[in-house]
Amino acid sequence: MKFFSKLLRDESGATAIEYGLIAALIAVAAIAAMTTIGSNLQGTFDNVGSELEKGKA
Repeated sequence: MKFFSKLLRDESGATAIEYGLIAALIAVAAIAAMTTIGSNLQGTFDNVGSELEKGKA
């Protein structure tokens, strides 16, 4: 029983877990931002390409 009460009071691993969660959140936000930017950039290149094709005709 003492083992479980000591385990519940021990917070030494909590900081590492918090840093891991923060890093995961930053990674998810970065992936979402890069996906959005990539989609917008693809649309821009498509528009430029179609405008160049119109100019050739």
